[in-house]
Order: sequence, then structure tokens, then C-alpha cells
Amino acid sequence: MKPSLAVLTNAYYAFYDLHRPAYHAYAAAHLPSEEAQIATSKLFETVASTWTSVVAERRPSAWAWQRFTQTVARRSGRTSTAVEDTHLLHHKLLLSIDQIATVTGAEPATVCARLAAARREQISKSDG
Repeated sequence: MKPSLAVLTNAYYAFYDLHRPAYHAYAAAHLPSEEAQIATSKLFETVASTWTSVVAERRPSAWAWQRFTQTVARRSGRTSTAVEDTHLLHHKLLLSIDQIATVTGAEPATVCARLAAARREQISKSDG
């Protein structure tokens, strides 16, 4: 049984409300304010226009996050690693491990591993 249009619409708005603040903050950390707004809006336009296929993905949040970080990288001229992104989300944007997992579609254990890798990178930079 296919979900009704009302269920799909409500699910999209729930996704939007849950993810948009972190997405915009991430974009604002990489781009000028207006560019961050444009990148965030464009991503959610893409998600809305393809919502039925997005929700069919194994991890809709991971699908959207991958496209969003690619967009931000293209607009900023710099591609960051998943470790750098996780560090930014946790230490600069102050998201919890569970919030990062929700926004990026990663498992909490993966988020923890990326934070540990970021700490190791910070230590090796300070030792160098």
C-alpha cells in the first residue's frame, strides 16, 4: 500500500524541520550568508521534488547530506572530509553525536569514530 499524499507531505515537512537548521548552519560555516541560504534552499527544493524516491532510499538523511555537502563544496571551492564535517558539526555547531547521526544519516558509532579521528588529527598537527 502506497502512503497517501498527506503522509508524504507531512513526512517531508518533518524532514525539513528536523534538518534545515543544521544544514543552514553548516553552509553558513563554509559560505557567505546569502550563498548559504541559496545552497540550503536549493537542496530542499531537490529533496521536495524527488521526495518519493528520497524516502525509498535506505538512508534518506545520508542521501540528502551527500548532495548537500557536494553543493556546499562546489560553491565554496573546497571539499571537506567526513571527519572535518563531523568535527565542525560537533565542536563548532555544537550538535550532539545523535544529532549528527540524524542529520548526516551516519550511524552514531561512525560519528564517534570520525570524532576520534579528528582528535588524532588535531594531536598530530599540534605535535608537528
